Amino acid sequence: MDILKLKPFPADFLWGGSSSAYQCEGAWDEDGKDLSVQDVSPIIPGNADWKVCSDHYHRYKEDIALMAEMGFNEFRFSIAWPRIIPDGDGEVNQKAVDHYHDVIDECLRYGIDPVVTLYHFDLPQALQEKYGGWTSRQCIEDFVRYCEVCFREYGHKVKYFLTINEQNMMTMFNMGGYKTDKERYQANHHMLLAQAKAMIRCHEFCDAWIAPAPNITCVYPLTSSPLDNLAAMDYDQLRNRLYLDVAVFGEYPEAFSEYLKQRDAFPDVTIEDMAVLKMANPDFIAFNYYGGSTVKYVTEEEGRAAKAAASKEGARMEDFMVGMMTEPGLAVGVANPLQEQTSYGMGVDPIGLRITLRQLWERYGLPLLITENGCGVPDTLNEDKTIHDDYRIDYLRKHIKACREAITDGVGLIGYSPWSAFDLVSTHQGIKKRYGMIYVDYNDDGTGTLNRYKKDSFYWYKKAIESNGEDLD
Repeated sequence: MDILKLKPFPADFLWGGSSSAYQCEGAWDEDGKDLSVQDVSPIIPGNADWKVCSDHYHRYKEDIALMAEMGFNEFRFSIAWPRIIPDGDGEVNQKAVDHYHDVIDECLRYGIDPVVTLYHFDLPQALQEKYGGWTSRQCIEDFVRYCEVCFREYGHKVKYFLTINEQNMMTMFNMGGYKTDKERYQANHHMLLAQAKAMIRCHEFCDAWIAPAPNITCVYPLTSSPLDNLAAMDYDQLRNRLYLDVAVFGEYPEAFSEYLKQRDAFPDVTIEDMAVLKMANPDFIAFNYYGGSTVKYVTEEEGRAAKAAASKEGARMEDFMVGMMTEPGLAVGVANPLQEQTSYGMGVDPIGLRITLRQLWERYGLPLLITENGCGVPDTLNEDKTIHDDYRIDYLRKHIKACREAITDGVGLIGYSPWSAFDLVSTHQGIKKRYGMIYVDYNDDGTGTLNRYKKDSFYWYKKAIESNGEDLD
């Protein structure tokens, strides 16, 4: 429905930005940190590695001061497990503990609430080598022990913790390199259990709120075909409900569970597991949003052919992506002809954000925090050190307006934390794909001064925050 009179953002609305340790910190082998699975993953030719990134580990005070100048009252960042416990299950590294105390204290000095992600893709490589990482139940206990360290050290001054970033993307796109669907969904089950236990322990250790942090989106059928509509319902279970239903209700979604069982891919689940999942109570839902998903029905035969084409040696990127977005006999993700896209092919769908917010609120009834939403494109640093990024301003304006519309619809949205506060290394496109409102002078070939410069979006977002979302011109 069209809205003539919009409600204001709440007076205590959280305005900020996001980052992740392995994409911004650098200092990959300093002060006792050991390797993560990201540190040893192959680097796409032409992209920066993870050794320097934005050098945030050394420059966090400068970065936090710039965020404070923008008016942030929240900053979402992740703690690196292989810094805190370098081998994943051994001694705690006090230098790392002290470092994150310093980061948190620097945020609080400016009135910025830290929103701390406990796990953002960077499993300690030692655990991957020791027992296969998330394929082993031992990873559950090691993760919970690591979380307990964080709750014990930081829980008295951190109000918001996030468990696992984009677990659904790790599972859907097989970031763990699992050999079978059974193994992939078993690892996913272990992550869900680890998350549940971490939530329980958080509430035992401290008064902080804790939430899952998947990548969530509304799902459109490509056509009005009944099969496409059914595919959209099924894909919603695969893409969204498999993660949030388990986190909030302690239950696997029904139709997709049956789909996995008929393919002998449903994980081994015990009665005790389900009891633990039922005990966990998230305080809110954090989620990342980058555009709506569109799907069409795909037969079993067509789906298996797409998967086979994606797995061939030297497969085209197009075939690879189609294969990753395909569930045989269920659905395949397709481009939406009605959706605008960035130069990197990412959807621009602010109405989809409003839809997603309403769907999450109506199904789960928990406060919502947007922890990623952004426009990743190349930026140009001009000779006068300005960066004119009207395209990013336009993107943020549309999505913030959608947030306000959702609040007017009655949605309990508590904050907006776009990706990213400052430029960092994108997982697949290096630092050339820039998201930040603060420009970091660093290039994929390792050159650059690492100096920080304010983009036009810096000043625009500062004005938007000062007006509590009223002034978006």
